[in-house]
Amino acid sequence: MFDKILIANRGEIALRVQRACREMGIKTVAVHSAVDADAMHVRLADESVCIGPAPATNSYLNIPAIITAATITNADAIHPGYGFLSENANFASIVEEHGFCFIGPTADHIALMGDKIASKAKVMELGIPVVPGSKGAVKDIQDAKSMAAEIGYPVLIKASAGGGGRGMKIVQEKSELEIAIQQAGTEALAAFGDDAVYMEKFLEKPRHIEIQVVGDGSGQVVHLGERDCSLQRRHQKILEEAGSPALNADQRDLIGDVACRALSSLNYRNAGTIEFLYEDGEFYFIEMNTRLQVEHPVTEMVTGIDIVREQIRLASGAPLSFSQEDVTFTGHAIECRINAETPDDFTPSPGKVHTYHTPGGPGIRVDSALYAGYSVPPHYDSLVSKLVVYGSSRNECLMRLHRALEEYVITGIETSIPLHQAIIKNPDFINGDYTIHWLEKFVEARGNT
Repeated sequence: MFDKILIANRGEIALRVQRACREMGIKTVAVHSAVDADAMHVRLADESVCIGPAPATNSYLNIPAIITAATITNADAIHPGYGFLSENANFASIVEEHGFCFIGPTADHIALMGDKIASKAKVMELGIPVVPGSKGAVKDIQDAKSMAAEIGYPVLIKASAGGGGRGMKIVQEKSELEIAIQQAGTEALAAFGDDAVYMEKFLEKPRHIEIQVVGDGSGQVVHLGERDCSLQRRHQKILEEAGSPALNADQRDLIGDVACRALSSLNYRNAGTIEFLYEDGEFYFIEMNTRLQVEHPVTEMVTGIDIVREQIRLASGAPLSFSQEDVTFTGHAIECRINAETPDDFTPSPGKVHTYHTPGGPGIRVDSALYAGYSVPPHYDSLVSKLVVYGSSRNECLMRLHRALEEYVITGIETSIPLHQAIIKNPDFINGDYTIHWLEKFVEARGNT
């Protein structure tokens, strides 16, 4: 087992990894930007190293500085968390080349799944269902028009190297196709340095379902069930549930088994998530995230499995601590992402936290790096807290979530708590009747009232 782990991240996920390490008797090194010197993950770490000024490109994305910090502190391994360098295959390679263990998948798996065209081709080969679309990058407009006519409008143009909704265009009819391809390619080049785009059938009313997997790198892969991540705005998740109101146990086991068999053939290592669109009883592969997910706590709540702890164990060379038969699903869990932003127009709201009181009681978990007096910097993602609630049933979970949101007090900055309060009171959400397009329409309707 490792003696010391460097956490190449910040905020709540840095604290989450830190807690797992402390419970395992492992020392931690916090790296931080100059503006994060008073951050909670820095205050609680055994050691800390400043790796640069506030901009992420000069600090949390600064690979030489992170490697230097690991070297001078004699760390054994590096945990990337999520975001930043967590899905950077080059970073994973550099970590290993410098004699540290990268707590995550192999660089080859990260690279494969980071290329949306290559990953789609690979999963088709492995038997995972995909959305009908182009077999590779769209290069010729006439071929694109032929493909669109074959699969039927509307179609979706997506950046091969993209994410977060950038380089993505919906095309309703033939006349819009050429300009959409050009615009998506331009956005993709600016955001990711790659203008390659591909085409998929645009599903009208899908849900976003993802399957959490864990593999030992030797062919043993276990799934930990599904999460419903359909409540999204601008392709960013707002609220997640485990399990999905739209699936039954048989459907979960079916797609979980498909995912495990596919990744087993790749000898997948460590934690990962395969994301699907689900419509009319059919699953369609979107992408695979070769890292820990923001929403992993809801899976931990319904399975009782500590995913971060398992990540660390597997990276140290230990076998999986459980088999598929050992995984049981109990109750229901919901995560609300609390962002430092105005709840009506989503304008970022950095600043000093004056009052901070978290909800408590049975079934309540809060993953956050906030504290009274802390100043939320404007330089990074606006996520400041994850409120995770568990109940023996979805109804109990919802009632408990109502209470928890009312108890949660954050003053000094605006947060998205009022938005979550409105969402969970809506009859569609209460009934579990929503798709990936629901939240956009809900927010628009709120703005017009």
